[in-house]
Amino acid sequence: MKHRCFWVTDNELYKKYHDQEWGVSVYDDKKLFEFLILETFQAGLSWLTILNKRENFRKAFDNFNCKMIALYSEIKYQELLKDQGIVRNKLKIRGAIINAQLFMKVQKEFGSFSTFIWSYVNDNPIINKFETREEVPTKTLLSDIISKDLKKLGFKFVGSTIIYAYMQAIGMVTDHTTDCFRSKEV
Repeated sequence: MKHRCFWVTDNELYKKYHDQEWGVSVYDDKKLFEFLILETFQAGLSWLTILNKRENFRKAFDNFNCKMIALYSEIKYQELLKDQGIVRNKLKIRGAIINAQLFMKVQKEFGSFSTFIWSYVNDNPIINKFETREEVPTKTLLSDIISKDLKKLGFKFVGSTIIYAYMQAIGMVTDHTTDCFRSKEV
């Protein structure tokens, strides 16, 4: 039996996410945008809730196409508020539209969002070697800095804790505990 990080339950979707995605470095802007939107919707909820709704989010948000989302009309916004397959939070849905617009602005300025976000770690993931769950932080000085910078740009739902979870999800930081089988693979 494989030993996984402390937060992974017996849920197969959770195991698959942990085993195949969490902590794996992502440089593709489309995937970076998807994780940004999912992490912002996760605020105050469990990640499993978001994983269970991930396919619904993909359908509702045009497969996380930031160009399309940036142009969502009031009619589309109202449709999303009625979509039971996603998290129907007015502020988070508005935030997703705003974040899509700002994501594209960052892409234009830096050539890609990937270039922008990975510059915070000089394109090298931070590999932590935590042994216990107590050692794994929920935020760091770096996530504080990135959060402040994103907020200055106008991004919504990008507090330090959300940004640290984002950093973990996209592999900017690898926090598989040393007893997890993935800690040796990532």
